[in-house]
Amino acid sequence: MTHNVPLPAHAWPTLEAGWVWLCGAGPGDPGLLTLHAVNALRQADVVIYDALVQEAILEWAPQAEHIFAGKRGGKPSAKQRDISLRLVDLAREGKKVLRLKGGDPFVFGRGGEEAQTLVQHGVPVRIIPGISAGIGGLAYAGIPVTHRDVNQSVTFVTGHDQSGNTPGSLDWVSISKGSQVLVIYMGMKHIAQISAKLIAAGRPMSEPVAVVTTATTRDQRVLETTLGTIVEDIAAAGMEPPAIICVGQSVLMRQVLDWQGQAAGEAPRNLDPLGRGRPAESA
Repeated sequence: MTHNVPLPAHAWPTLEAGWVWLCGAGPGDPGLLTLHAVNALRQADVVIYDALVQEAILEWAPQAEHIFAGKRGGKPSAKQRDISLRLVDLAREGKKVLRLKGGDPFVFGRGGEEAQTLVQHGVPVRIIPGISAGIGGLAYAGIPVTHRDVNQSVTFVTGHDQSGNTPGSLDWVSISKGSQVLVIYMGMKHIAQISAKLIAAGRPMSEPVAVVTTATTRDQRVLETTLGTIVEDIAAAGMEPPAIICVGQSVLMRQVLDWQGQAAGEAPRNLDPLGRGRPAESA
């Protein structure tokens, strides 16, 4: 693969010495990088990247030093404050610094904390959004986070807090009643507690749930289950993080919208998974 193809003519921003660009790398597939991300990768002196950033993405920055700063639950990893201060130090050395984070840096990625530290230390920063796994990862599984026959709201929640526990500040009753579709990041470790809280809050045990691991990569796996059986089904399937969990009727749309399966020759399982008895309208 060649990475010297010129970008289209445009007033692309210049990554200046002493700056830090905080950039989302998308959910995994290198093709989901934004053009601003590619522009940043080509200019950087140093790329500090997370565990969820695919190695193929780093090939866009052969001129740069690559520094791993991944954080994975339950495994030894750099402390967040140390990562943030490392960015400050590199910028003060006059480096062109690219901080590359999986998904979108401002969606459960602690990018806001890193940007805040940089600003507090007088380091200029630019934010480059990325495709979040809670949207792009589910799309690769054939699950739309919104569908007008299913939901008029969607809620994104994290499955653990700063201490690694199920977030105690979340009002699960309000979340359960207020949003038809829930997208849970980093929820595998505490899925037993989360599913129990949702059921206790009134969500039916039969509600469809999908678990998507290593989304958008060649190792992607999708488990279709229900809220009442999710714990046992995850264990039986041997699924491991990183994962996105989707709760709600939109999961049923995978029966007709599993585009990767159809590309491999599989037929849609159900052209009317919601049982509405009518084709989708064009407008």
